Amino acid sequence: MTTARHIVTLLKSHIAGDEDRFLATAMQLAAHEARQGHGKLAQELKNLIDAAKGSDTGIVKNGRPVPLVQPKGELAGLLHAHYPDLRLTDMILPDSLRARLQRVLGEQRQQASLREHGLAPRRKLLLVGPPGSGKTMTASALAGELHLPLFTILLDGLITKFMGETAGKLRLVFDAIQATRGIYFFDEFDAIGARRGERHDVGEIRRVLNSFLQFLEQDDSQSLIIAATNHPELLDKALFRRFDDVIEYTVPDRSLIEALLRARLDRFDTRGLAWKEAVSQSERLSQAEITRAADDAAKNIILRGEKRITSEALIEALTERRQASLPE
Repeated sequence: MTTARHIVTLLKSHIAGDEDRFLATAMQLAAHEARQGHGKLAQELKNLIDAAKGSDTGIVKNGRPVPLVQPKGELAGLLHAHYPDLRLTDMILPDSLRARLQRVLGEQRQQASLREHGLAPRRKLLLVGPPGSGKTMTASALAGELHLPLFTILLDGLITKFMGETAGKLRLVFDAIQATRGIYFFDEFDAIGARRGERHDVGEIRRVLNSFLQFLEQDDSQSLIIAATNHPELLDKALFRRFDDVIEYTVPDRSLIEALLRARLDRFDTRGLAWKEAVSQSERLSQAEITRAADDAAKNIILRGEKRITSEALIEALTERRQASLPE
């Protein structure tokens, strides 16, 4: 076998989650390099293989393959896939919220051990909270931490005006959830999960919600299903008990606001900045609005040819965001 074919076989076995084949091919590659007189490289490969055999290689045995392309066919109009490099450490979160997300990650990483004891890891999450509080970013961070693709469900493709079509498309999505491991993100989830009987198109929305409840209940895949809503009060009560965790997001408190501002502006000179005044101007704003305001202040300074973020520039940006986002 040539080196090129070794590489192809390594990739195929990695994608298929076949660890035994992966390591066997790696050993063949090491032997090939030794025959070519590349003793140092061959020994390095053998050392890596020995280390891999004694630890978790990151290959999920018997797992579903992770796709390397966008969904095809009908799924192309229902799912959008990308591969986030965001991590949980990139997010500024309250300690209690971070701990809950770390618990999800811990259970996912140790799911084989849990399943050996008849236990299932947390994998169905409902995120509730105001716009811009970090729900979408959380889905990206979990995908990045677990090295999984993030599939965002496209509601405009899923929800149609024709009776029965939406439930059929929802079945396609749950078939994909079963077939391909990933993070599946239902944003603006109240469009699907609103309380039955509160819509003019009550027959169709009831049918869709009933289908979702049934699919969610039956799903036993290795994928994570994350739903997010800004309006938990609109959701049907039957939904809440179908999720493993309901995680609440809120607008940041003063300590979190300061941490957000400092983290966003840490690449700039902030000496003399009136942090307390900036924090006061940020109260009641979402994380997203605070982040955008910090970015606005930084851009204004750069465009003026200056190097230091001033209190005036930051407070001006926060005031502008405040006026745009908060009711009078």
